[in-house]
Amino acid sequence: MTGTLIRTATLAAALLVPAAAKAEPLIWGISVEQAEYRIGGGAQLFAWDFDATIGSDDLKVVWRSEAEFDLDEEAFEALENQLRVQVPVSDFFDAVAGIRVDTPEGPDRAYAVLGLHGLAQQWFEIDADFFISDHPSFRFEVEYEGLITNRLIATPSIELDLPFTDDPALDQGAFGPKLEVGLRLSYDLVDRALSPYVGVHYERSFGETSLRLRRAGEDPGAVLFVAGAKVLF
Repeated sequence: MTGTLIRTATLAAALLVPAAAKAEPLIWGISVEQAEYRIGGGAQLFAWDFDATIGSDDLKVVWRSEAEFDLDEEAFEALENQLRVQVPVSDFFDAVAGIRVDTPEGPDRAYAVLGLHGLAQQWFEIDADFFISDHPSFRFEVEYEGLITNRLIATPSIELDLPFTDDPALDQGAFGPKLEVGLRLSYDLVDRALSPYVGVHYERSFGETSLRLRRAGEDPGAVLFVAGAKVLF
């Protein structure tokens, strides 16, 4: 009887171990791509851009937050939070669906999000998102980390926001894009966990958006110098 029980237990363990081995571990992490002070054009800003991720290779839930806080006005110029679900559609790209909520000093807005996130050839990180609401828009972001040495990294980035409708409350005109271009030079102090950087950030609005900003007494373009840190854990 004892031998039968041992053999049964051994067989059960043999069946259970492969199943457990196939179960994907839960992964999580926080990637702060930007936490920086910006100065230029008579403005002083604090800006952040981070992702907090939990899930597995087959399904991730991501909280993405981006903001610009005007230190002189003591108010947010922009505050955006997204809750995104990502599932793989190829070896290097995930499909994205979720919700975006903007709660800046101006009008609060909510959008549905549909997009793609991943790595293109030559390891360019790509985000392409449609934001669906009464004021739909499209955003395309590309970033590349170029190793100068094992610790010194140059990171150029481009972001293009394209509104599809007029939005007087935000001084946006239909198909008047806003372009942001950055270059940051970082140094890895603790592997990739902490990387202080300096750099330059340029932004410019075009078309009808530029005209609306001028009529509101604002400059449609600005060059800002930045200093901050990347944090990964």
